[in-house]
Amino acid sequence: MPIERTHIIWDNSNIFISGKHACGRLEGGKEGAFRINFESLVDLAANNRPIEQVFCVGSVPPPTDAVWGHIKKKTGKEPELYERGAASGREQAIDQALQTRMLRLGYDFDPAETLVLLSGDGSGHEQGEGFFADIQRLHRVGWNIEVLSWKDSCNKAMRRWVEENGLFVPLDDFYSSVTFLEHIRSAKPLDLSKRPIKA
Repeated sequence: MPIERTHIIWDNSNIFISGKHACGRLEGGKEGAFRINFESLVDLAANNRPIEQVFCVGSVPPPTDAVWGHIKKKTGKEPELYERGAASGREQAIDQALQTRMLRLGYDFDPAETLVLLSGDGSGHEQGEGFFADIQRLHRVGWNIEVLSWKDSCNKAMRRWVEENGLFVPLDDFYSSVTFLEHIRSAKPLDLSKRPIKA
């Protein structure tokens, strides 16, 4: 049986902004110090499986940051980064660029593999647009779908669909490992034994 490879699609702005809301619930008043522990987040997404590629959109760390070296070490490739601009039109265009990369997977890889989406953004689904609509398209052609998102900020319809057709991994369950508070709290070691797996 071939080794399962993962393709990570990462909407960093969605994960960060929603994570700040989680921080407000769990560590109220410290949102200004909230940070994502990128290395642990990538390791949680991969779950000890080979990473074929990483596409990231949002306000991303500089390319020289240790996180990108961490990804390159795991994949042997540079991650593909899309920096989100300030204007709303550009933000939408960047999301669409990321979604285009998602859809290309359905043509470029045969047999289908595993897509891990780091985002809870399900907007546009009713019009057949956006991340939610596109993971459904990939699922129809055989892709395994996993979504990592914060419980309270994940689109409810997308979460229900993923729980029935793929795997939903709530970031809340790994909060202390995938986040840290700058100058206040370090991230704890990641325990992958708590990560759910598809039956």
